[in-house]
Amino acid sequence: MQRSELRKQLRLARQQLTRAQQDKAAEAVLQRLCDLPLLSHATYAACYLPNDGEVSLTPFIKHCWQSKATSHPMRCNTTLPVLHPVCKGHLLFLGYDAQTHMVKNTFAIPEPELACQNIVPMRHHSVIFMPLVGFDSQGNRLGMGGGFYDRTLASVREAHSRPALVGIAHDCQHVDRLPVQSWDVPLDAIVTPTQTITFNQK
Repeated sequence: MQRSELRKQLRLARQQLTRAQQDKAAEAVLQRLCDLPLLSHATYAACYLPNDGEVSLTPFIKHCWQSKATSHPMRCNTTLPVLHPVCKGHLLFLGYDAQTHMVKNTFAIPEPELACQNIVPMRHHSVIFMPLVGFDSQGNRLGMGGGFYDRTLASVREAHSRPALVGIAHDCQHVDRLPVQSWDVPLDAIVTPTQTITFNQK
């Protein structure tokens, strides 16, 4: 099946999930993320705000904010992707907390207002949580088709020291085998409401 047709089918599957199913999925993913060993010592975690039926990371983000204000062992800072204003098709990651001023980007997705002092370099991140349209059991990811994450991560995909790349998805987004392109950046792990799959990419 062509990537475009597969993308259409998988997007429809997640869009058809009810609000109750989405909320349940978000809470289940929160519990699985909290169990990830890498988060016990994480510095920054790049998250995302849900769009088009994606699994929401909002419960996880709020958990991180609350944990920072207590003696909880997981005291991870959160960032969000922002469309790069100069390098078209690339992303920047900016710090994100309850006081962050948000604006809508060209895709009508809220993102932190661009401020250079709030940019968090890639090398400071422990993990990047990535939304996706589809995934397979080999750690391949099918995105929305814009290539933003692939281009942004191309320079670090072979680096010895880089953030862990973790895909977040509903179980209905799993396929046996994705058609892979040379520029696709593979994942180190995938987290769904019912499973955590790890790979030896890193």
